[in-house]
Amino acid sequence: MGISPLVFTGISAFSDDFQTILNRSVSIANIPLLQMQNQQTDLLTKKQLLTDLRSSVAGLASAVEKLGATGGSRALSVSSTNTARVTANLNGATNASSYTISEITSVARAASETSASGFATANATPVSDDGTMQLVVGSTTYVLDLTAPGKNTLNGLRDAINGLGAGVTASVLNTGTGDQPYYLSITANATGSTTLQLRETADDEESNILTADNQGSNAVFKLNGLDVEKSDNVINNVIPGLTFTIVSATGPGETVDLRLASSRAVLATDLAAMVTQYNDARTKVSAQVGESAGMLSGDFIVRQLQESLRALASYEGSGSVKRLADLGIEFDELGKMSFNTEKFYSLSDAQISAAFNYIGSATSGFGALSAQLRQISDPVRGLIRVQQNQYDAADERLAKQITEMATRIQYMQTSLSQKLQRADVLLAQLESQQTMLEASIKGLNLTLYGKKDY
Repeated sequence: MGISPLVFTGISAFSDDFQTILNRSVSIANIPLLQMQNQQTDLLTKKQLLTDLRSSVAGLASAVEKLGATGGSRALSVSSTNTARVTANLNGATNASSYTISEITSVARAASETSASGFATANATPVSDDGTMQLVVGSTTYVLDLTAPGKNTLNGLRDAINGLGAGVTASVLNTGTGDQPYYLSITANATGSTTLQLRETADDEESNILTADNQGSNAVFKLNGLDVEKSDNVINNVIPGLTFTIVSATGPGETVDLRLASSRAVLATDLAAMVTQYNDARTKVSAQVGESAGMLSGDFIVRQLQESLRALASYEGSGSVKRLADLGIEFDELGKMSFNTEKFYSLSDAQISAAFNYIGSATSGFGALSAQLRQISDPVRGLIRVQQNQYDAADERLAKQITEMATRIQYMQTSLSQKLQRADVLLAQLESQQTMLEASIKGLNLTLYGKKDY
């Protein structure tokens, strides 16, 4: 919107003419201002169109990226026939297979022992005759020096053990019963069978003041008939690409099957999602092309997107599945995608396997195509973001120029109005003098000739 002209309030007969002069002068001055404002509006419109495009392309990139990930994992899922005994998660496996776990005789537990006898106090009763003790954790022996003042107590022993970094945690328990209610508890930080002792005399196992009820245990079981023993219940280094967790022991003759299988339903879901996102992106891009193109017509972003969409639609591989049409993805005469699920679900298992090869992985095939789309739609460094930044810079320059020009127009019309006001005053004075002169002439005529001059 341009600058509105000031209202001219004159007293001469020419005041209306002065208003016309002022209006026309401001209108002419407004022409470049309005042009810049229109440019600014166009920039904002283009930026919004790019925002809509970016959102649509980002959705397509995510769908294609998901499809590539599915190809890489071959849509594998893992199931356990008894999750109360064993649970499992994929960890990079790419081949269908099955495994049998049996004879779970032991579940991994952390060693945990307490002092065999209690102490009267936690902060005063001595725990060692000479102020030195020996902690044994597995195959490692640690010497505990409690000779400093106030350290030869349960609290001091607890702090000394915790300060070793020996992989155990000590705490003081207050049972609240009897004359000696305070006990020391030591628990290993990790599961697995180990040796956990606290000796009052160095190298003398008989001087161990801890119980020996729970020295920890390993997970012991059979995998496909092979004996396995692990110090942790979460096992990721036995079956390639699979992590499973031993939850509880099995009963006599009880087995648990872990099954890895590809799901064509997962692949179908990902293909349908890609089709939806492709059509959305194609619609938005097509709106900027042709006779009825929008304001992004001719923009290099639109051309880049057209190339990326063509690359996706025409992507070819090798093998029995070479193109999207082999998976039931079809195109109408306008280039719109559709997914023929009947054709897809009629594919053989061998063709589904070939489909995973065609799709590729997170970094190849469709994964690589998604990377191209990300280069356009990335919200920080993508091509659309770069273009929007340029529009922002241009908008900032225009806003500054518009402000400066509006200020000049305001000054111009104020100055012009003042000049016209002075001219109007002068004209009004001349008109007054003219009126007085005419009255004097008429008075002379009446005096000289005794009649009015009509």
